[in-house]
Amino acid sequence: MNASMPRDECLRALSKHYTGQVVVAVYTTCFEWLAIRPDALTYVSVGAMGQAGSHALGLALGRPDLEIWVFDGDGSLLMNLGCLVTLAGAAPRNLTHFIFQNGTYEANGQMPLPVAHSIDFADMARASGIQQAATIHQIDGLNDWMSRRRLSDGPAVVDLRVHASGVSYPQRYDFIHSAQARESFRTALAARPRSRSDAE
Repeated sequence: MNASMPRDECLRALSKHYTGQVVVAVYTTCFEWLAIRPDALTYVSVGAMGQAGSHALGLALGRPDLEIWVFDGDGSLLMNLGCLVTLAGAAPRNLTHFIFQNGTYEANGQMPLPVAHSIDFADMARASGIQQAATIHQIDGLNDWMSRRRLSDGPAVVDLRVHASGVSYPQRYDFIHSAQARESFRTALAARPRSRSDAE
């Protein structure tokens, strides 16, 4: 697996583009995002692996006035590839699905995926009917894509080629599975007023 970006540097780059999006994040990426860019609008109550894209789609359809980001893992997405087809069919303009591809189930002891090569998730997305799809290996490429994304229609899928971060971040399982996390998110989401066009 050829990777060019430490995952936390990738997340730090995304944090510079963060303007209050709802972030649906899973496991290792979630823990790192919580440390790098803590915000009550981070949705951490995903539960089963593979469900991040489906939960994010529900949020995107329910709140079309808000931008939704998904921070998914390659192993996680492989458990629910059908969500790409569903995403293409629903076609929410406000959803970007980032896939952090490192070839392992990192949260489960760094067990390797059952393939020795990289997976072309961008091609899978395009084959599913999602036209905005990209594969990114470098931080500069990510910053450039993010700058252009603001002018594009969604949905979008971004295959980020990463490797493990060089820093150890707190593994806050007690928080991500807590009632506190769910209530904090509900309160923050309710506090974001709907736009007039959305209310209509």
